[in-house]
Amino acid sequence: MKTILVIEDDLAIRRGLKDNLEHEGYHVIEAADGEAGYDLLREKKPDLVVLDLMLPKVNGYEVCRKAREEGITIPVLMLTARGEEMDRVLGLDMGADDYVTKPFSLPELLARIRALFRRPPQAEEGEFSERITLGNAVIDFKRFETLKDGKSLKLTRKEYGILRLLAIREGEVLTRDDLLEEVWGHDSYPTTRTVDNHIGLLRNKLEDDPSHPRYLITVHGVGYRLVLGD
Repeated sequence: MKTILVIEDDLAIRRGLKDNLEHEGYHVIEAADGEAGYDLLREKKPDLVVLDLMLPKVNGYEVCRKAREEGITIPVLMLTARGEEMDRVLGLDMGADDYVTKPFSLPELLARIRALFRRPPQAEEGEFSERITLGNAVIDFKRFETLKDGKSLKLTRKEYGILRLLAIREGEVLTRDDLLEEVWGHDSYPTTRTVDNHIGLLRNKLEDDPSHPRYLITVHGVGYRLVLGD
């Protein structure tokens, strides 16, 4: 039985989610504020977190950011009452895997949870080192840190997600749809142009000559692959 942690300060919403998720066969644990939720996340190690953004003590953005910085990779589905695109983008960049905007429909939320559980599992420990080298750049996926020529380089959460997926499947060509599905979620960003833009930004940051990339390679008409090496 999979365990879902619900971090939501609204008692009616929290209890409603608990009842419905348990009816679907999940084990549910609850927290009413970000501080308690973060402690439960670390202690209980649930299989998925349903996380409200506007929480007492510690907000949902911070809970997600801290979890990702500690290398906690379990799926996070954010709940937000806000409708502005930038709020959703910020949540995704902090490490959320998907979001639902309040007021949400229960069937949609359950479908998104099922979709997150259907995603392929990440590589087992030892199969992927969580640290790669691209020329004079070193990328640490557990710490979300990148050094190039010994200097810190800022990458977004989505840029780390793209690089990590390409590194795990090194040499394999991933389509734009593959990257959208795995990094953004099934419908968070509907256009493949989003992937091209992020690849371009990564090349500008990591490649010595972005117009002639050595590592982030385009396979025309198909997608992208990563070539690791010094």
